[in-house]
Amino acid sequence: MPDPTVWLILLPLGWATLAFLLGPGRGAWAAIAGLALQLGLAFGLAREVGTAGRALAHAVGGWGAPLGIDLGADGLSAAMLLLAQCVALPLAIFARSYFKAGDPATAWFWPLTGFLVAGLNALFLSADLFNLYVTLELVGLAAVGLVAAGGGAPQVAAALRYLFATMVGSGAYLIGVALIYGSYGTVSIATLVPLVTAEAPRLVWIAGALMVAGLMLKSALFPFHFWLPPAHGGAPAPVSALLSALVVKGSFYLILRLWLGPLQAVLPAFAWLLAALGSAAIFWGSWQAIRAARLKRLIAYSTVAQLGYLFLIFPLLAHPLALRAGVMQVFAHGLAKAGMFAAAGVLIRATGQDTVAGLAGTVARLPLTLFTFGLAGMTLMGLPPSSGFLAKWQIIEAALAQGHWPIAVVALAGGLLAAVYVFRVLRQAFLLAPAAPAAAAVPRTLEWSAFALAAASVLLGLRGVELMQLLERGA
Repeated sequence: MPDPTVWLILLPLGWATLAFLLGPGRGAWAAIAGLALQLGLAFGLAREVGTAGRALAHAVGGWGAPLGIDLGADGLSAAMLLLAQCVALPLAIFARSYFKAGDPATAWFWPLTGFLVAGLNALFLSADLFNLYVTLELVGLAAVGLVAAGGGAPQVAAALRYLFATMVGSGAYLIGVALIYGSYGTVSIATLVPLVTAEAPRLVWIAGALMVAGLMLKSALFPFHFWLPPAHGGAPAPVSALLSALVVKGSFYLILRLWLGPLQAVLPAFAWLLAALGSAAIFWGSWQAIRAARLKRLIAYSTVAQLGYLFLIFPLLAHPLALRAGVMQVFAHGLAKAGMFAAAGVLIRATGQDTVAGLAGTVARLPLTLFTFGLAGMTLMGLPPSSGFLAKWQIIEAALAQGHWPIAVVALAGGLLAAVYVFRVLRQAFLLAPAAPAAAAVPRTLEWSAFALAAASVLLGLRGVELMQLLERGA
C-alpha cells in the first residue's frame, strides 16, 4: 500500500499540474478523481493512526531531520486531513456544474484549487516550523488567486487586501521561526518540545507572540478580520466555500499545534487574550451578519463569528473536553459553512441577485436549497443532534468544570445570535412575492452537493465518538 502521507501531497499537485497543462477551464474530472482517491487515502491514514495508537512519521527521501524533511501524522492532523478531503470533493462536484463555459472565474480554478488542497495537506502533515511556513505561503497565494479569478474590480480589490493580510501574517510567523532557530539551532517540532521551557530566553517569548499574531491575522480573528468579508463575500460560491470551510482553519490548526507543542510553555499567557478576542468576534460578527443586506456578506460575517468559538478553548485546554470541542467545532463549521455558501450560490443563480430581500418566495421554487440552508444554520446555532451542538456543549461543560462561566455564557449567546441571522434568511424565503420572476433553471447536482455538506454537518453529531477516539488514540 502506498504511503498516504506522501500521496496526499503529491496527488493534488499532480492533478493541479495536469489541469494547468490542459488549459483554462479544463481539469474538472481529473480534480474529482484525484479528490476521491485522496479521500480514500485520508481514511486509510486515519485508520492506521487509530490502530497504531501513536503518531506516524515519514522521512522524505530517507533523510530525516535535521538534514531532511519529516512528515508526521497524529490524531489531530489525520482529523484535519479527513475534513479537507470531505469538503473539497463535494465542492469540486458543485463547482463543475456551477461555472458556465467561458466564465473568467473558472479559467484557473482547477489548478489553483489543486495547489491549495496540496498546501493544506502538507500543512497538516509538516513536522517542522519552516516547512509549515512554506505550506502557509502556498495556501495563501492559491487562495488569493482564487479570489481574484473573476477579474472584476471588487474581486481584485478584495484579493489585494487578502494578499496584504496573508503576506504580513506570514512575515510575522517567519520572523518568529528565525528567532527560534537562532535560539535553539533547530526548527523540528519534536526536537523543540523538550527544549522550550518556562525559563526560555526573552527572544523565544517574542517569537511566540509574533507567530501567534501573524496566524491570528491569517485566520481572520477579530479585529484582524478586515480582509475576510470582502474576500469571502465577493468570490464565486465554490471559492467562498473553500476559503471559509478550510483555508482559515489551516491557520487555526497551526496555532493549536504550536500551543500543544513547542511553545506550550510560553504561550499560556496569551490564552485569555485569545478567548477575549474570540468572544468579541462572536458578538461583532453576529451583529454584522444580522445587519447585512447581501446574502453572501451575511454568511461571511457569520464565519467571523463562528471562528470566535475556536479561540474560546485556549484557557480551557487543561480539560480534555476543550480539545475535542475545538476539533468538533472545526468540523461543524467547515461542513456547515461549505454547505451554506453552496446553497447561497444556488439561490443567487436562481434569482439573479445577491440580497436577502430578493429571496422572497424562493422556498416554493427551491425547497431543497432552503432546507439545506436551514440544516447548515441548525449546526451553526448548535441545535441537537448536530455536530455544532456537540462542539458548543463540550465548550460549555469544559468551561463550567473549571469555573470559567463567562465562556459558557458567550457560547450560549452566540448560538442565540446565530439563530437571529439564520431565521432572518429563512423568514424572507417564506414571504410571498406577488411579482416574483420565474427562477432560472439550476442543475440538480448543485442542490444535492450542497445538501450533502449540510447534512454531513448534522449527521456528524450522531457519529462524533469515532472522531474523538481518533484524537485520543493518535495523540
